[in-house]
Amino acid sequence: MNKKGEKELEVPGVVTDALPNTLFRVKLNGAEDEILAYLSGKMRMYRIRVLVGDKVTVKTDPYGGKGRITKRM
Repeated sequence: MNKKGEKELEVPGVVTDALPNTLFRVKLNGAEDEILAYLSGKMRMYRIRVLVGDKVTVKTDPYGGKGRITKRM
C-alpha cells in the first residue's frame, strides 16, 4: 500500500522500448496494453541495467498512468 491507502499491483512484463531519462515502455503480461515505467530508486542507486527484452516486475499506479520498475528477472 502507498501513503493514501491505495493498493499498488505488481505485474510482470517485458521491456519493449528504452526512452530517455530512464523511462521504459513495458508490455504487461496478461494484457495487450503498454505503459510507461521508470526505474525505482534502489535500481538507480545500485546501477542495475535494464535493456530491451528484459523481463521486469512493475508496480502500477492505481490511476493507470505510469508504473515503477522494481525488479529485473
